[in-house]
Amino acid sequence: MNGNKEYPTVNIGKKGLTESLINEINFQLEKHGTVKVKMLRSFRDSQPDDRKSLAGEIEKSINGRLVSLRGMVLTFMKEG
Repeated sequence: MNGNKEYPTVNIGKKGLTESLINEINFQLEKHGTVKVKMLRSFRDSQPDDRKSLAGEIEKSINGRLVSLRGMVLTFMKEG
């Protein structure tokens, strides 16, 4: 067994940041403590926002904090 733990991944598509997406991120944080959020090409093509502003927007809406921003994948951990 290797040391890499797989975390649940939530994908952001062309609909962008929706209430149901925020609810799913919160659900996965409660269940697993950590969740990855991947920005799909359809999202990047339809949203001119940059990664850091998206990360901040998500962070304000969830019960967690950003711990990693690598490429098009944001990783959040549960608060407290």
